[in-house]
Amino acid sequence: MTKQSEIIKHLSDRELVLNLYITQFIMLLAALILSRFIFGSWLYPLTLISWNLNHLLIGVGAGLLIVVIELAAVRYLPKSWFDDGGINERMFKNRSPFHIVFLSFVIGFSEELLFRGVLQTSIGFIPASLIFALIHFRYLDNFFLFSFTVGMSFFLGYLFLVTGNLLTVILCHMVIDMVLGWFIRYGLLDKIRKTAM
Repeated sequence: MTKQSEIIKHLSDRELVLNLYITQFIMLLAALILSRFIFGSWLYPLTLISWNLNHLLIGVGAGLLIVVIELAAVRYLPKSWFDDGGINERMFKNRSPFHIVFLSFVIGFSEELLFRGVLQTSIGFIPASLIFALIHFRYLDNFFLFSFTVGMSFFLGYLFLVTGNLLTVILCHMVIDMVLGWFIRYGLLDKIRKTAM
């Protein structure tokens, strides 16, 4: 089987971003269809969104905490532990800061709607968290990245379990992707690595 990173090399930046949007649209569609069959309503997960200020602050703070943990890991752990075949670099390096915000919102919204709003609500915290980790199969070849993704998935699931607010985990997910995307965009991860050497 051809590795995903080899397939990615043959895609233009535009095709890569288009594939990401298509994947997120499929997840969003799956969330709506499953919601209809499981809960009897297409939009049931949206009822789990609450504009509770404390929950919003928890979501942003939790996202920033994960970013700090990942940046510390980038600084002190070998670069090879973060090798995803260059996919994240290609995804974020040439995007504008505003496009990174939009991408992060789309990813956070569609994935959390499906995995927390539909799956965790219907099949439970542990199965939903494991399925979320497994859809990030491109990390399976890298033990550290996959382990980090599993940990993050359980963290997001727990955050939803505690707050019951889908917006909390959407914001958390969005902040993680957005801030790390900006770090990639501006080459700051390489600077963090260099200061550690």
